[in-house]
Amino acid sequence: MKTLKYISAFLVVLVFTMSCNQGIDPITFVSPGIDATAPVVTVKFPTEGVKIQVPELLATINIEFEVTDDIELKSISVLMDGAELTSYAEFKDYRRAVKTYTYDKVSNGVHVLTIKATDLDGKVTDKVVNFEKKPPYEAVFPGEIFYMPFDGDYMEKISFKSATIVGTPGFAGAGLKGVNAYAGATDSYLSYPTTGLQNSEFSAAFWCKLNATPDRAGIISISPAGEDRSKGLRFFREGSATEQRFKLNVGTSTGEIWNDGGIVKAPTNEWVHLAFTVSKTECVVYINGAVVGTVPCGTLDWTGCDAMSIGSGAPNFSYWDHKSDLSKLDELRIFNKTLTQAEIQDIISFDSPYVAKYSGEVFYMPFEGNNKELNTNKAATVVGTPGFAAGKKGQAYVGATGSYLTFPTTNLKSATFSAVFWTKINSTPDRAGLLVMSPPDLVNPALQNNRTSGFRFFREGSVTSQIFKLNVGDGTADSWFDGGATATLVPTAGQWDHMAFTISGTECVVYINGEIVKQGAFPGINWTGCDLLSIMSGAPRFAEWGHLSDLGMMDELRIFNKALTQAEIKTIFNAEK
Repeated sequence: MKTLKYISAFLVVLVFTMSCNQGIDPITFVSPGIDATAPVVTVKFPTEGVKIQVPELLATINIEFEVTDDIELKSISVLMDGAELTSYAEFKDYRRAVKTYTYDKVSNGVHVLTIKATDLDGKVTDKVVNFEKKPPYEAVFPGEIFYMPFDGDYMEKISFKSATIVGTPGFAGAGLKGVNAYAGATDSYLSYPTTGLQNSEFSAAFWCKLNATPDRAGIISISPAGEDRSKGLRFFREGSATEQRFKLNVGTSTGEIWNDGGIVKAPTNEWVHLAFTVSKTECVVYINGAVVGTVPCGTLDWTGCDAMSIGSGAPNFSYWDHKSDLSKLDELRIFNKTLTQAEIQDIISFDSPYVAKYSGEVFYMPFEGNNKELNTNKAATVVGTPGFAAGKKGQAYVGATGSYLTFPTTNLKSATFSAVFWTKINSTPDRAGLLVMSPPDLVNPALQNNRTSGFRFFREGSVTSQIFKLNVGDGTADSWFDGGATATLVPTAGQWDHMAFTISGTECVVYINGEIVKQGAFPGINWTGCDLLSIMSGAPRFAEWGHLSDLGMMDELRIFNKALTQAEIKTIFNAEK
């Protein structure tokens, strides 16, 4: 009887189980397959090359990473500079682990983070990230009160305060300088409090890689709520797919000031330097260090301007579609003073040191508001009162009576030599020196006309025509290359002409606008006593015949330690004409 009861209970359970499984597929074992690949490690922070700058001696960072495997993870180790910080051996998801580990002892210096992942088959992946902790940033330039390099974060490096992120701006992956740059996105920008930025004088400087779509956008906006341009300032762009004009609007309480700035051609993959300054007397806009717009200004009114927008006109200057800029921005600096053009050039040189553009180039002076030679980053000595004006490219040197530049010849004296530049002729006076590397005249010091070494490139003629001549010394005598009739130019207002000459061990050649105008044999130059280069005058070493200061203009002066070919000169000419 007891046996019958057990059999009945079993049958009831069996029937119940069968009824429960009706309509449900039974569980089938599936083989995990072959473990074919090693784990994949992705480090989200810190990223390669990132520089961490905080005031604390020891920084705290969140090490964020993800590890995946095709079959199953066995273990993960986190190492800093070779020492293990922590490890993981248990995973809720055996094929994927997303981890954050807080480490609070990051000292100053370069560090190596390693995430070591091992799967069940014993395959190992080591993901290595190099990063650096640096001491707190110190302002590089006088008056600098704000610096945001966008190197993987949106922190302002002087105050160590981070901007508020609106939308989904990103990073470019590479910047003009450092490891990254700001990358704009639709309906996205950064917001930063204006505490400490509201000064009577204001300047901003930064780099931009232009995206002309959309065809207008805000870039830096410090504006009160509402459609009110009588306070704060707004720097923005407008235009088309082929060119964009960068403009500045400033509020002076009683009204607004418009500066229509200048144009950047599009599309371009080049980094362009943009800057603007605001003082009580004028507002100036610069592109690549050149002045592109100057207008009278008044006293800045900061009433209600409690936030600065970066990368958009929003929220207070989004009307007229000055919304988010999809361009890339880098190295944003703000100053509590009016920057001079020379100071802006210093920033450009600091951020992007000049690299010689042509083979053999040892000297380049573009005259962009200063007289600095960019290969050495040294300024020429100024004699008298020369000036600057709109040039062939950017700005140019403008001569004045009794005025010229001098520069040491330490790196300029070579057995082969070339010089190229642009000139706009002023035929009054009717003769002048242009480039001279000449020895002092010890025999007749009052005359200064020793031509046995070095060279003298100059012009002579009349109000209606000028001939450009080259005189070169070989150590015992001098040779003349007068250009001839084809070297005669008519001084025409607004006309820029390209000058070049070359000196080798066998000949000298003079070019105008890429064409040979004089060519002749020469045994080789001697540099005895030639310790000084004079620019735009024969003085002080080539003065006897009245070859003094040139009142014309000069631009894009380059010197080479080789004798350029005509093809090389034409390449330079065509690139700049």
